[in-house]
Amino acid sequence: MRLRFLTVLFAGCAALFLLPGFGAAAESKYDGMKRFSQVYEYVRQYYVREAQPNELMDGAIKGMLQNLDPHSTYLSTAEYKEMKETTSGAFFGIGIEISTENGQLIVVSPIEDTPAYRVGLKAGDIILAVDGHPTQDMTMQEAVSKIRGVKGTEVELLILHKEDKMPSTVKIVRDSIPLVSVKTRFLETGYVWMRVTRFSDNTQKELLEGLEDAAKQGPIKGIVLDLRNNPGGLLDQATKVSDVFLSAGEIVSIRGRDNADSRSFKATSSRTDQVCPLVVLVNAGTASASEIVAGALQDHKRGLVVGERTFGKGSVQNVIPMPDGSALKLTVALYYTPSGRSIQAEGIQPDFVAPFEPPREEESIMARINAIREQDLNRHIEKGDKKTAKTDDVEITPEVRAFLERDNQLRLGLQMVKALPKIQEISVQ
Repeated sequence: MRLRFLTVLFAGCAALFLLPGFGAAAESKYDGMKRFSQVYEYVRQYYVREAQPNELMDGAIKGMLQNLDPHSTYLSTAEYKEMKETTSGAFFGIGIEISTENGQLIVVSPIEDTPAYRVGLKAGDIILAVDGHPTQDMTMQEAVSKIRGVKGTEVELLILHKEDKMPSTVKIVRDSIPLVSVKTRFLETGYVWMRVTRFSDNTQKELLEGLEDAAKQGPIKGIVLDLRNNPGGLLDQATKVSDVFLSAGEIVSIRGRDNADSRSFKATSSRTDQVCPLVVLVNAGTASASEIVAGALQDHKRGLVVGERTFGKGSVQNVIPMPDGSALKLTVALYYTPSGRSIQAEGIQPDFVAPFEPPREEESIMARINAIREQDLNRHIEKGDKKTAKTDDVEITPEVRAFLERDNQLRLGLQMVKALPKIQEISVQ
């Protein structure tokens, strides 16, 4: 085919050549596939380097899905394998969940106790480059593949923190990312902190095991369910965790383009249901499946939601395996909380807003000064028989005290879960 030059446009150092077959006539909406095959042939014949047909088709599929929304994507065989590992076992990487927003790659949440968490990556940070490669033109899955790697190797990220005006370079050593998704700790006698880091295959099982172990040490008086920086995960695990705290009613509904694609998930009564007072901690890193849990508990007035507005990912993706071992991750529905709210791009507003305040040494000193009471003063007068005097104070271990001092939201959550029975008494009078 003889190449005819119709127009030559010079812009800087770039020259654009218009090939025959483009231009004049308006195409009908049914000509899309014909246009695609024409572009494919021109690229295959005239691109400066020989392009492999499979590479061209993979790129075309990725571009089609990437243009839909930030969460729909094409997964190569290797990428699909990596994705399955993140919900079923340990994998190697730095431990972050990422998304795209306005063409930028952003950190949704660092996973607790991972390299990314330890170097201080936070929800909302923008990743500008990976090992010197700009992320602007990367798909999310391409970025994930570059960030992951062999345990012990280093990856260099160019990061713009939310509070900074200039980016900084962060070097992170990859490690094994364990998928223990629930942590349990007593804050005081009877009051349990349960941290859910993500929703993987065994999250509900881990939650119930943690509750069972806690109950062996005495009655559970209240639970602080910590969903901060939880990037989400499996929908069925989110509904199962919600069901632990609900005995009836809708947990979440998903609605697709057709009514046939809509589903509703409901809670059922079980002997493992928890009925004690509940506070749910959330922040900007609380996303997707963790927002389903927070929304369900809030709408049913089962727990008090405390913290900061959540991320706002209200869409549902199906992973569709392809015959060659690749897969499509396709947005198929939006989800709605029991009251009918869609939190897409809005998030969940806490019942009580409490921004996180990084601990400062002077605040710890003042807290200790302000904590001094009459009973701490030398030669204070005892009230009645000291041996029989009653007190509501509970001995807190130094480890837990230090843990609480570093986290104002957790301190508030503990105070509120202890006060909830009294608040509820007052509200019904």
